[in-house]
Amino acid sequence: MEEFHDRFLEFHPIHGTNVRLDQSETQACRVESFANGVCFSKQPLKPGEIFLIEIEEKELGWCGHLRVGLTARDPMSLEVVPEYSIPDLMDLGDSWVFAITRNHNKIVEEDPGVQEADGGGLAGGRRLGRGEVEDPAQVQGIGGNSTNTKTFSIDSHLHIENVWIPRDKLVGRSRPGRFSHILDDLYKTNALPPTARRSRIGVMYVPRGRDLADMHIVINGEDMGASAKGISTVQPLYAVVDVFAATKVCPDCPVSSLQTLCRKAVQKHIIHRTAIDWLALPDALKHYCKYE
Repeated sequence: MEEFHDRFLEFHPIHGTNVRLDQSETQACRVESFANGVCFSKQPLKPGEIFLIEIEEKELGWCGHLRVGLTARDPMSLEVVPEYSIPDLMDLGDSWVFAITRNHNKIVEEDPGVQEADGGGLAGGRRLGRGEVEDPAQVQGIGGNSTNTKTFSIDSHLHIENVWIPRDKLVGRSRPGRFSHILDDLYKTNALPPTARRSRIGVMYVPRGRDLADMHIVINGEDMGASAKGISTVQPLYAVVDVFAATKVCPDCPVSSLQTLCRKAVQKHIIHRTAIDWLALPDALKHYCKYE
């Protein structure tokens, strides 16, 4: 068994028209409307490598939430970035994307005959589970007849096939504190819903034979199961993140640049951006904090 090793992951410069990336390319913000928020990983994922994001900010007034998945389409090859990941990007083929809902994100495998009757099969990969429609704005969900009951493992790592990922990196918390999910009995009452601020959501694939893989979505340290099976790995696979509707800002997690961390700390303690000029900071950092 191998343990997952970190790599600094960034968003691709090719993205939806309503998305703005910060200077480090680790934060994607939808600046207007509710659509045109499709983003990609800058580099293809390696087998067992997770593209992990944290929901940093939400926007009231919209229905629907974050969408994540994989695509075998190189973002550079797209003439136009699709307005929606579901169904637009998926209709192009070789893409597997799922909407994250407040509940019912677990995958329940179905009888293949039912899959075909429902049109659930996807070219180059088989989708598992029935779409759980949370509201009219959501076309497709991850899920099936899953239960709301959560299981909390005391293991320090999440184990998916032959991949080990430090669980502390994966868990979103309503209260801060390293390893609180291991040491604190109250953690069970402080677990975050999948669509809440600070919730951490990741997508990855694990090899399943020659040139094939299964896609897994991980929410706050819990594996939702194989969201799609039999995906071809002949072509490089990029992560897809659709900053859709109620989700507004998603930074790559848990690594942020020092500049980004400084900006967040400054913004937390000032009333107005002009107050930054009075701080004993280098001019370059002041400009960065004011988005200049």
